[in-house]
Amino acid sequence: MNKLVVFMLLITAALSAQEFGFGFDDEETSSGTGTSANGNLNVSIGGEVSATMLGYGSDFHKGAESVELGDIFSGKLNFSAKASVVEGVINLKIQTKKDEVVKIDEGYLRAYFGKFDVEAGLRKLTWGKADSMGPLDVINPLDTSQIYTEMADNTSLMGVKIARPLVHASFRFGQFSKIEGVFVPYFEGHYIPSEGRWAPAQMEMLKNPEMSMPIPSSLPIPVNVDVGMTETKPDTTKLNYAQGGLRFTTTIGSVDFGIQYYYGRLPQPAAKISLTSFDLDMPPSFPPSYVNVDAEMDILYKYNPYHQIGLDYAQVLFGLNVRAEVAANITEDLKGDDGSVYNPSIAWSFGFDRNLFLGINLNLQINESIILMHDKLGSKEISMPDDIFNLSNLPNIENIINDSLKKIDTEGGKPLTSTRLTAALSKKFLRDELELRTAVVWGIEDMDCLIMPALIWTKDALRTALSGGIFAGNKEGQLGQYADNNFVKVSLTYSF
Repeated sequence: MNKLVVFMLLITAALSAQEFGFGFDDEETSSGTGTSANGNLNVSIGGEVSATMLGYGSDFHKGAESVELGDIFSGKLNFSAKASVVEGVINLKIQTKKDEVVKIDEGYLRAYFGKFDVEAGLRKLTWGKADSMGPLDVINPLDTSQIYTEMADNTSLMGVKIARPLVHASFRFGQFSKIEGVFVPYFEGHYIPSEGRWAPAQMEMLKNPEMSMPIPSSLPIPVNVDVGMTETKPDTTKLNYAQGGLRFTTTIGSVDFGIQYYYGRLPQPAAKISLTSFDLDMPPSFPPSYVNVDAEMDILYKYNPYHQIGLDYAQVLFGLNVRAEVAANITEDLKGDDGSVYNPSIAWSFGFDRNLFLGINLNLQINESIILMHDKLGSKEISMPDDIFNLSNLPNIENIINDSLKKIDTEGGKPLTSTRLTAALSKKFLRDELELRTAVVWGIEDMDCLIMPALIWTKDALRTALSGGIFAGNKEGQLGQYADNNFVKVSLTYSF
């Protein structure tokens, strides 16, 4: 109830500000409103109200009693106050059925000092030139539970970025050059659900690892095995998890060029599984009349530090708007044999867009990552030797288990390269008010894909979209694993 009261007060404040003349070029604001020294204060209020229904095919097959259509209502309220040398921004996200009804999506202060700008607060930034999910866009983690449903009817993924507290400064010089730096005082990784329909198979495996301890049927004694698992997650709010980077961009002739360095943490967790306690109970006689094994294991989630050096490029060539990025991600595992640390990698993207014929537009982007020292990767699951419970091995079971755990690798089973092609075809009708779009995401090594058709009608500030997502291909692939998550989405959005 208190959250609802806060929300209503915000709405009332917004309406009151509009009613009493708080707006652009309002020069008669009283001193009680926070007018700047020269009396020039510009305040703007905007946002959007949305109604969205999202349904999944697997639920429809089970009957109406299994279908949930989501939160239905969501909204945004954006407040901005700007004087001659300073600007304050608060963007609120309003939602239902969540713990936080009103959430700060972004909130920051920006100061202008000639060619030098500095901003601090809760912020979303984009580095690099790729349309979406380029290897250089490393500052903000993502909410992976919403990526695919957001992609269905949006070309931007800003909605799934998680704002971070940071200090960002930029200095412009010459006509087209800029250098910028960012400092993030602590770390937050991608939000990756560990359960539910959008939990990836890797997280399910880490949460409920299967330990194969084969017990031969010919063994003349009964063997009982009890294994417990606990999870340990690091406290990433301390200064030792701080991150920072520098980026330089310029234009040389017709080429936009950028170079950047970033030190941070990989946003996807690695895992180290270790034996924390072990108890072997058997009578002193040999052979023993029974064997009881009681083991406790700990899964330590780790966010690996890394250095990134990257380049990006954009140019219009032969009628194509070309964009490219390449990055070297250097982790601490320089030998490639530490299963709890991701191997160094090379990541790149290349894309372009072009109008084809009959008003059809093609937007294409290919992303690839290459694991260095791939041949040093270990196993992807806990597996024990087939003869672990042979009588001669019983005194050494603890050592055998420890040796097997050392072979577990966070990247175990991954191919040398991971390549994803994203292509979108769109065509507009009726004075550009109606758009028909189809996007395809194809995982080349996994042989799986996601197909997203969309019909979007925009009239003034009102946007109506009917879209969907169909997962197909190898069910063990990164996309194909969501074969039960085919969805239909209907949304109505008014922007003001």
